[in-house]
Amino acid sequence: MITGKQLKAAIIHAAVILTNQRRFVDELNVYPVPDGDTGTNMSMTIGAAKRELELLPDDVTVSQVADTAASAMLRGARGNSGVILSLLFRGFSKGLSGKTTAENADIANALELGVAGAYKAVMKPTEGTILTVSRLTANKAQELAKTDLDTIAFWQGMYAEANEVLKQTTEMLPQLKKANVVDAGGQGFCIIIGGMLASLNGAELPEDTAEPKSAAQDAKIDFNSAVAQYDEEINFTYCTEYIIEKTNSSVDAAKLRAYLETIGDCVVVVEDDEIIKVHVHTDQPGKALTKALEFGSFINDPKPKIENMRIQHEGKVKEAKIVKQQDVLPVEPTKEYGFVAVAVGGGLERTFLDLGVDQVVKGGQTMNPSTDDIVKAIHATPAKTVFVLPNNKNIIMAAEQAVNLANRNVCVLQTHTIPQGIAAMLAYDESMSYQENCMQMTKAFEHVATGSITFAARDSELDGHTIHKDEVLALENGKLSFTEKDVNKAALKLTRKMVKSDTSFITVIYGADVTEEQSQRLYEQMQAKLGSRVEISLLNGGQPVYYYLISVE
Repeated sequence: MITGKQLKAAIIHAAVILTNQRRFVDELNVYPVPDGDTGTNMSMTIGAAKRELELLPDDVTVSQVADTAASAMLRGARGNSGVILSLLFRGFSKGLSGKTTAENADIANALELGVAGAYKAVMKPTEGTILTVSRLTANKAQELAKTDLDTIAFWQGMYAEANEVLKQTTEMLPQLKKANVVDAGGQGFCIIIGGMLASLNGAELPEDTAEPKSAAQDAKIDFNSAVAQYDEEINFTYCTEYIIEKTNSSVDAAKLRAYLETIGDCVVVVEDDEIIKVHVHTDQPGKALTKALEFGSFINDPKPKIENMRIQHEGKVKEAKIVKQQDVLPVEPTKEYGFVAVAVGGGLERTFLDLGVDQVVKGGQTMNPSTDDIVKAIHATPAKTVFVLPNNKNIIMAAEQAVNLANRNVCVLQTHTIPQGIAAMLAYDESMSYQENCMQMTKAFEHVATGSITFAARDSELDGHTIHKDEVLALENGKLSFTEKDVNKAALKLTRKMVKSDTSFITVIYGADVTEEQSQRLYEQMQAKLGSRVEISLLNGGQPVYYYLISVE
């Protein structure tokens, strides 16, 4: 039997172990391109749960612990591996719902529900990944639960099975076999099970090198800097913001919202199963706070805030829409459609804003934003329906999880690259209906081929290529095309390879590690070789990681 205190300690222990081993897991990624990396994304995801669990008392139930962990991981999920991990824990929490303690059979059933939820969310599940490891571990847990094993022996059996399946992943996927490594996500899962087992077996919590910070702090809104985003007339004096913990899950936040609208404006009420976050402009902040007590109790971090906006507004300048996600301010919808794009690099961020994007979430390769980052950007977009452009295949799942957390309609366009996101925005037509724009924008980005020039993050063997660290890589639609030693030579060669007989436009986006002179030389070379056939544009994107992004249409 496991108590809530034990489960809480076990998840915290697993989070610390995974954080300490995240680099080891990262290095299992067989693809040499710099990316968000599995270990980093999984450790940041479960790390979000650790911060929330540390705030719980020791007399909690296993149900409360599982719910808290699942909610925090859902909002903190980063990358595909992090999202899958959050889905495993979401199902796990459903299996332990209402339980004070958990027997072996409860754990087995909960894990099985988690696996089912993760498989359901992945459009094309690939065997030989974390999905396989977790599924076969859940199957073994069901077998073990039918025996008379004690808690430790039961977890030891699950851990042994997880590691055995993990070894088999090398043979399940050709790319893993060639590199002679196991699946990174599966390894992360095994580390988590092993960490939980170690805690249950009485092991001391290892030193945590990560700076502790609560999820509530992550969600904190800095009104001192964000209030300047309001450039309309201030109708009410006090900006009032607070978070309350619900008295129970059946609390109707809509009633609180309805009341606040009678005493102020700019009302934003966001909730999940446990908390309600409130923002309102009012002349009666005391009433806004008193009413909240009918729905729950205030949390201490962050504490309720009341700011005089008229004083704040003096001498303030409107903030840019490219901000850290903890600084964006929720707003009420004032138009039908809005846009959120994920991008990093001053030129790319400005380009998306110029194209009509309302909020740019800083992120991309090597820095996958969390689901909560995307939700905050959605809530800061003054539209009833928000189109989200992930612009990276490893961000799409996190964006899709935001659909159920946002307080407005959300459509995730599955853009895999920055050029696809730009093409989608160019295709938007405000005179068209929602469905027409979905079809037109999707059709537009699907016709864009993307070339990428980057560097190898590690030595590797891939697709018949022997790759050395720091070697220049040329990728065509995400797949390795060839390697080179010269950046410009690689960009020109890749572009010529991608151009087809019907190609009309080429856009070359140069990054932070390419000088203007270097990019201009490439542009002149392309003009000489291809200028008579196609229109070529050069854009300073300022993006990291990629020397060049090349759009071919």
